[in-house]
Amino acid sequence: MKRNQSGFTLIEIAIVLVIIGLLLGGVLKGQELINSAKVKNLATDFKNVPIYIYGYQDKYKALPGDDALANQHLGASAVVASSPVNCSGTSADPCLGNGVINGPWDSTKVTDESYLFWQHIRMAGFGPGSTDASNTPQAIQAYRPTNAVGGKIGVTNSLTDSPITGMVGTYIVCSDAIPFKFAKQLDVSLDDGNTGTGSVQVTLAGTSTGGTPISNVTGTPPSDDTPVLVCMGY
Repeated sequence: MKRNQSGFTLIEIAIVLVIIGLLLGGVLKGQELINSAKVKNLATDFKNVPIYIYGYQDKYKALPGDDALANQHLGASAVVASSPVNCSGTSADPCLGNGVINGPWDSTKVTDESYLFWQHIRMAGFGPGSTDASNTPQAIQAYRPTNAVGGKIGVTNSLTDSPITGMVGTYIVCSDAIPFKFAKQLDVSLDDGNTGTGSVQVTLAGTSTGGTPISNVTGTPPSDDTPVLVCMGY
């Protein structure tokens, strides 16, 4: 008895391949759009902090976190940093009300100006988030702001607590755990395209102070998915 074997024709196979190609293209394009949105959100974080600072200065004639009269400006529940008014100005002896946001960008100490920065701008109505600056693990988790990839965001100064050696500016904004591929895009849109120079620089993720700049154009850059700390000086 003769059997008839059935199978796909070349046209049917071609149609299937075209459909698969369209699906893969759609997935890749969708991922590209998601990544682009994340980079835009990360860039917005860097742009928003100066708005918070200038708004607070305009309203209270002081820097958030460094405000010696925060209790009067924001209410009795506002916390004032423990920095003395009269001091030497070093990291070990910071000044309160001297126009410098002292403390590491990633501080979790309620005595640091860089930690209280977030409470002051939120109580002043310039930014969203918890105003509970207490040091319990639950409060810290809710209080510290995060970026679009889940890393922490912070503010510090370049005089005593610079997260990256050589960075300059009245203050520095840092955003952590950002994939290096996003960091490169941020540097192109916000600075000079070199992650090791300029106002936007990159160092190892989790660095608190004194990190070494990482360049994408010299040396041996990390892989695209390596998480890094991105900082911008103003």
